[in-house]
Amino acid sequence: MDSNWFKPEATIALEKAARAYALIQGKNYVDTDDVRAVVHAVLCHRITLSFDAMADAVDSHQVVDEILNLVSIG
Repeated sequence: MDSNWFKPEATIALEKAARAYALIQGKNYVDTDDVRAVVHAVLCHRITLSFDAMADAVDSHQVVDEILNLVSIG
């Protein structure tokens, strides 16, 4: 994965998707469960895996899971 992580557009997309998900759930606020519910759909397609990662059979879902483990959410 690039050392720049994600572009600002990814963060905006994650925020909008989490808001939409929360609204669908009947809430007028976003919590960590909403972010976790949409994070894979929003970020996985934005990841370009290195050859080493592909050789090790790592997929973008595993990368997002690792990011979630590294970042404190709620």
